Amino acid sequence: MLPKALEEAYSVLDTGEPISRELAESLAVLPGENTLDLLSLAHKVKNKYSEDMHSCSIISAKSGLCSENCKFCAQSAHHDSNADIYDLMEPETIVEQAAICFENGMERFGIVTSGAGFKVINDDFKSILQAIDTLKERYPDKKICAAVGTISDECIDELLARDIDNYGFNLQVAPAKFEELVATTHTSDDKISMIKKLTAKGASVCSGGVLGIGETMADRIELAYTFQELEVNVIPLNVLMPMEGTPLEHQKPIPVIEVAKTFALFRLINPTKVIKFAAGRETMMNDYQGLLMLSGANGLLMGGYLTARGRDIPLDQTFTDQLAAFSKK
Repeated sequence: MLPKALEEAYSVLDTGEPISRELAESLAVLPGENTLDLLSLAHKVKNKYSEDMHSCSIISAKSGLCSENCKFCAQSAHHDSNADIYDLMEPETIVEQAAICFENGMERFGIVTSGAGFKVINDDFKSILQAIDTLKERYPDKKICAAVGTISDECIDELLARDIDNYGFNLQVAPAKFEELVATTHTSDDKISMIKKLTAKGASVCSGGVLGIGETMADRIELAYTFQELEVNVIPLNVLMPMEGTPLEHQKPIPVIEVAKTFALFRLINPTKVIKFAAGRETMMNDYQGLLMLSGANGLLMGGYLTARGRDIPLDQTFTDQLAAFSKK
């Protein structure tokens, strides 16, 4: 017999509505023997209410010397890491890297830059726009995303005029824990205001978090509801990859069962959205990534991350093809 909380949670299969906070908190403390039941429910909800596998690849088009002091990030100028440092790539270089991804079967390509963002349309931002224009012209059937920090209204308008697929802007952790666990050079309110501005202008937002930076399960639940309230469309979840030279370089990994429960709860709180497994999938979760992709996730980041290598795209595509067998009706 299923625990009462799990029985109640099955209502989401009928309604497609997010579970309540009280119910989410009850599910979070289920004993280990019920975890697979929880994951199975999340997988069923994913199959019924969310889109097929959402995959993407990104390029770190500008790396290092970021003025923000995010504790987990090797690109921060506040940390003594060994991350690569280079200025914004030339537009044609970005296009060449995108072409490789598209040739390997990718449908989405994201341009990501280090730094706080763009208050005005300067030369660097114009170069990013030039890269997007070229990609749109050469690959009209592909989807282009961008994640270039906090940007002004005029910058948003220029990106939306180019019909970008998603704008990436991670919250990272529950708002109340942002200053303690992430950064002091900017606030969660700054980030939430930016997301609200993007959605008000009609942008589709990709915003996620990092698991394993010292947050509790209650913090993760709060973050999931924050995304639900902000109507974020794509939610990438990263498992911390401790980077040398950062304040979290010696952080101990969180148990796989916590990651699995987190994915399942995010799915039950955001039934119709894309829950994407990003950094830490192959490295921190390695042998268990298949299980976690059957815990409510319907997206993954392929090909590598900003300061760490991932798996080759063809290998990940074989992986997702095999996962699809578990979702056939």
